[in-house]
Amino acid sequence: MHPRDQTIFALSSGRPPSAIALVRVSGSQAGKIVTALAGKLPSPRVATRALLGDVGQRPIDDAVVLWFPGPASATGEDVAEFHVHGGRAVLAALFAALSGFEDVRPAEPGEFTRRAFENGKLDLTEAEGLDDLIHADTDRQRRQALRQLKGLLGDRARDWRARIIEAAALIEAGIDFSDEGDVPAELIAPALAKVKALLVEIEEVLAGQGRSEQLRDGLVVAIAGPPNVGKSTLMNQLARREVAIVSPHAGTTRDVIEVQLDLDGYPVTVIDTAGIRETDDPVEQEGVRRARARAADADLVLWLADSLQTAFDHDGAAPIWRVRNKIDLEAARPLAEAGAPGLRSFDISASRGDGVPELIAALVDFAQRYFGGTEGGLISRTRQRKLLQETATSLQRCLAVVGEGEELAAEELRMAALSLGRLLGRVDVEDILDVIFREFCVGK
Repeated sequence: MHPRDQTIFALSSGRPPSAIALVRVSGSQAGKIVTALAGKLPSPRVATRALLGDVGQRPIDDAVVLWFPGPASATGEDVAEFHVHGGRAVLAALFAALSGFEDVRPAEPGEFTRRAFENGKLDLTEAEGLDDLIHADTDRQRRQALRQLKGLLGDRARDWRARIIEAAALIEAGIDFSDEGDVPAELIAPALAKVKALLVEIEEVLAGQGRSEQLRDGLVVAIAGPPNVGKSTLMNQLARREVAIVSPHAGTTRDVIEVQLDLDGYPVTVIDTAGIRETDDPVEQEGVRRARARAADADLVLWLADSLQTAFDHDGAAPIWRVRNKIDLEAARPLAEAGAPGLRSFDISASRGDGVPELIAALVDFAQRYFGGTEGGLISRTRQRKLLQETATSLQRCLAVVGEGEELAAEELRMAALSLGRLLGRVDVEDILDVIFREFCVGK
């Protein structure tokens, strides 16, 4: 039997041990499995208590069983759920019993969702939204993912595709009736009007998204500067816990340390880098090299210096904020001007916390401007933006070539519809499905 036709099962809740564990089964053998383990098939979508037993009638657990006959299920197939006690021994016994059935196997990562996609329960944009929702770390990420899961982009794309097909049908009808005098013009004019309106809508979506797809990955802020100026101490202040070793000795940080923060709902990755200086230590040299590379790729650099440090040593394109640390020390004195005019500057004491709230507030403001108008945004992935841009380009070419021949315009509309079909996952996407669904966790 082909793997796609086999029945699959997986733990769909957290790692054991836990109070309750959810084991999901999907496929043609689901009903047979429930009947064999629970003694009978429960009423559809009714939670039923049952004593589960293996094929030898040895009890496994006192459980709650749910039965969802297809196609009215999450995957479109027959689905069963076993809510058991979340001990490792219980799950091991249940998995052993499930594996004993013919053509039943453990699920691969994302296989439940892939079957839902293949059975028309959700399109590819909704599947991507589900993946984003699972991995959402902040409230803004959650809201954006939930909009995708509800089909916000998918619904618009389906409407656009239907209108493109309508316009193509009018143009092709004009081609078929080209010998009927005025008929072609009467058909092509409304078709071009539809194309122009569609192009305006899609271009508005592309122009108004800001950096909404960046919300998935978050903002990267690198803390850079010379050794022993308090970079690790500032990192701990921002994280509100000890994530980096703090030492009075220069060169303590040898590698790049990262921590994920939630700043007012915005995902921010803060990087503590090795002190940038000339050194003969090969290990520290590698740390400095990594620090430079990571700072160059960051979206914002906090160049940390104490009262005696004035030099900047950063070649990246990201904005740089100058942060003067150790203002609590008596020896502290104003930092000499350096760097580009208008460079933002902050005075802090990373050890005492002076000025840190103001720095955090500035970071939140920077994140708001960086992500732009993400609320209500349709696009959440680069793949989606690329295909929408291809659609807009095809519509533009359709309008440009219609004077050279209706056949050329019809072909451009076909390409536009194909791009939207790929966006929804309904056309020519087999090569990307494995990439998308393998990012899911097992059991989803």
